[in-house]
Amino acid sequence: MRVTAHRSPAPAPRPGALESLLERVSLGDQDAFESLYTAVAGSVLGLVRRVVRDPAQSEEVAQEVLIEVWRHAARFDAAQGSAMAWIMTMAHRRAVDRVRSAQASADREHKAGLRDHSPAFDEVTEQVERRLEREQVRRCLERLTGLQHESVTLAYYRGYTYQETAEVLGVALGTVKTRLRDGLIRLRDCLGVAS
Repeated sequence: MRVTAHRSPAPAPRPGALESLLERVSLGDQDAFESLYTAVAGSVLGLVRRVVRDPAQSEEVAQEVLIEVWRHAARFDAAQGSAMAWIMTMAHRRAVDRVRSAQASADREHKAGLRDHSPAFDEVTEQVERRLEREQVRRCLERLTGLQHESVTLAYYRGYTYQETAEVLGVALGTVKTRLRDGLIRLRDCLGVAS
C-alpha cells in the first residue's frame, strides 16, 4: 500500500479501537492492519509532511512508518500511552531523522565543494559575527525561566508544533502559548531587537 496525499480523511476511530487493532496486527492480522492503515495514514502523512516538506519524501517516510508499525506492533504498550500517540511519535521521529539525514548529506556535499576553496577575508569576518550572534542567543536563552526555555527549545529548535509541545510538557495549549510569548519577548529584549 502506498500513502498518498489524496486520501480522504478516515473517520475518527472509537476509543480503544486503534489499540485493539494494534494487538491484532501484532499477531499478523492483515485485515486489522488494513483497518489501522485506513484510520491513521492521513494523520501520519500530515505530520510527516509538516516536518519533511517535500511531498514525495513525505509519502516515502509515511510508508516507512506504517511498515514499522506492521513490524513492531507487538512493542506497543497501552500503559505508556495511546496507539495514536505511539504511531505519531514514531512518525515524528522518522520524519526528523529524514530531515537530519538530508541536511547532513547537503552539508557533506557543501564541505566537499569547499575543500579547495580558501575563504576570503569577508567570509571569515562573517563567520566570526555569526558565531558571536549564536553565543549571544545562547546567553539570552539561559536567562529564560526553565519553563520558557523548555517550551522555546521544543517549539523552535526541535520543530514541535504548539500542540505537540503542550503534550510533551503535559500542560494546556494556552499555557504553552503564554510561555512561548513571554519567552520570545524576553529573548527579543535581551537581544536588543526592535519590535
